[in-house]
Amino acid sequence: MKNSPIIALDFASSEDVYQFLSPFEQSLFVKVGMELYLQEGPSIVYKLKEMGHDVFLDLKLHDIPNTVGQAMKGLARLGADLVNVHAAGGKEMMIAAKEGLEAGTAAGKKRPSIIAVTQLTSTSEQQMQKEQLIHKTIEESVIHYANLAKSARLDGVVCSVLEAKKIAEVCGNEFLRVTPGIRLAEGDAHDQVRVATPVNARKLGSSHIVVGRAITKAENPVQAYENILKMWEEHA
Repeated sequence: MKNSPIIALDFASSEDVYQFLSPFEQSLFVKVGMELYLQEGPSIVYKLKEMGHDVFLDLKLHDIPNTVGQAMKGLARLGADLVNVHAAGGKEMMIAAKEGLEAGTAAGKKRPSIIAVTQLTSTSEQQMQKEQLIHKTIEESVIHYANLAKSARLDGVVCSVLEAKKIAEVCGNEFLRVTPGIRLAEGDAHDQVRVATPVNARKLGSSHIVVGRAITKAENPVQAYENILKMWEEHA
């Protein structure tokens, strides 16, 4: 699995995706989320893998353990490199998810890495406390979910840059800290609340960063990607 910035392919159709990717000459690490997957289905993952890209299938599964386990068994056959669930689904659900992945991965193939979403980067501490009735700090909630994912033997979590360093300290540096909400210094935060630049993300302990509109909406997406990649690699 590449350590390059993960490009969020938040497009409505495969045609938009292929048009966006056409100027890129190298293989990339890309994210397929619900918007794209629900429009195009498994074929988009197959095609991206055929093109040589690593794929993060970002569906954030959250259901009863049996349902999630069976769903992951099916998703394992798509060949994605990284998948995820919601940590709020609980330890048994996360265990079932990993078991489903292992059962669905063909013999001789590497199973997809699996991570758990802690708190969305669009969620503020005030919102979490008021709407989820979690009367802790957002960092305490995220660390709790990270520990739960670790106990379920998942490979890591989705978190904000602000919690990445603490998670590495608590769960180990090999435990993935995939951080969305990445913006350039002059960029718009859009609907994200807990955001950071690529440089800050590296310094603060992210193992992987997810970048969307800073690349996909740039005038020159290839140049924007190269700039972000350079920032990410220079501060390793």
